[in-house]
Amino acid sequence: MDKRDFDAVVVGSGPNGLAAAIAMQQAGLSVLLLESKDTIGGGLRSAELTQPGFVHDICSAIHPLAADSPYFKTLPLHAHGLEFITPPIAAAHPFDNGTAAALGLSLDETARQLGKDATSYLRLIKPLVHNWAKLAPDTLGPLTIPSHPVAMARFGLSALMPATELAAMHFKTTEARGLWAGMAAHSIQPLSNLATSAIGLVLMAMGHINGWPIPKGGSHSIAKALSSYFVMLGGKIETNFHVSSLKQLPSAHAVLLDVTPKQLLQIAGHTFSPLYKWQLERYRYGMGVFKIDWALDGPIPFTAPACRQAGTIHLGNTLEEITQNEELTSKGRHPEKPFVLLAQQSLFDATRAPAGKHTAWAYCHVPNGSETDMTEAIEKQVERFAPGFRDLILARHTMHTSQMEAYNPNYIGGDINGGIIDIGQLFTRPALRLSPYRTSTKGIYICSSSTPPGGGVHGMCGYHAAKRALKDIFKLKIAPLG
Repeated sequence: MDKRDFDAVVVGSGPNGLAAAIAMQQAGLSVLLLESKDTIGGGLRSAELTQPGFVHDICSAIHPLAADSPYFKTLPLHAHGLEFITPPIAAAHPFDNGTAAALGLSLDETARQLGKDATSYLRLIKPLVHNWAKLAPDTLGPLTIPSHPVAMARFGLSALMPATELAAMHFKTTEARGLWAGMAAHSIQPLSNLATSAIGLVLMAMGHINGWPIPKGGSHSIAKALSSYFVMLGGKIETNFHVSSLKQLPSAHAVLLDVTPKQLLQIAGHTFSPLYKWQLERYRYGMGVFKIDWALDGPIPFTAPACRQAGTIHLGNTLEEITQNEELTSKGRHPEKPFVLLAQQSLFDATRAPAGKHTAWAYCHVPNGSETDMTEAIEKQVERFAPGFRDLILARHTMHTSQMEAYNPNYIGGDINGGIIDIGQLFTRPALRLSPYRTSTKGIYICSSSTPPGGGVHGMCGYHAAKRALKDIFKLKIAPLG
């Protein structure tokens, strides 16, 4: 093997870029991690966006998959300053009548609040909770022969269903159907689409396994711990290094890019085969998000008590209302009552705001590329379930889809998932290949959320891309996870 500046160069320091860099460095290679911004992290950044002393998560906020990532769990991140805080209720879903359904840490208690749907809930979620340790490495990875085929088949039969169909099959009560709709809406697509049940099932199971934890101090704490460990291993990080061409990179045997197909084509498209390039050009992005951060004079006064104990709140009322509004958004409309995901980290993490004050974080889905200001619609949704909320607002910071993309070029049109994860791209992201992480050019790999398993802070896209590169280029195998 000829002499190079580095064995591997990783472009992009989001959770997947960091995971790829760590995995390569763990294998004994020399690795350079490049980041275009002045700080590392990608979607794992926090800042005082509104007023001094109010720490806001710029993108990701709540991290069930980070806490239970099969790869991150193998890393000594606690020793590098990462501490998770687990709210007593993972997520609450309020209704117009002042009540709320809640995803609690206890599987049985969560089921009991669902009344006559309790048995159905247990039948659906309990096997996934019990089998998750077996299923996680295969579920959070590329399509392959499963290690536990019976358990995977059982999960797959439900996961591939449209969320609306699964609800009709299992749930009768308003509470269970609403709670389920809020979970499935994390798929960021119409709930009538195939495979929209997958994310809902996983998120519900996560609530009973480790809860939905919050990183103390902000989401940037995850990136700081990962980068600290990488540097301790001997890795090198260079910030303020924007990559628009392979010619800018130092010589290396392998290049791993934490970018989506749009940027991948810009950086390395001239080296790709016509077929691979054709597939990348047809890659599809999904709905975007409009996001608000608030500095508040006190905690959000939700009517339902469960909402005042939850880290995450899903605002959308019934399954029918959420389904209708997500469908409208997918068709290019801006609903008057959008589905809103809200996090209230400062209730559980005192480092986020000055004494007696609070922060809140929320977004709704919007058409890809929309620059419509959804502030009024979002705040009306919060006020709907928490009368008096607006009186507490000290300051706000908003970001529409173009601003989200300017902050992180991977958020094409505001799509925070690196491309829609519908049935057409579930198994073929970013292209139909034996390995989704290989490009058509030897030594160049894609390791972003545009590869399996998709969006979320888990690092598994980066881990699997590194594993592929280690085998292809360096003839090294790393032990399987789980």
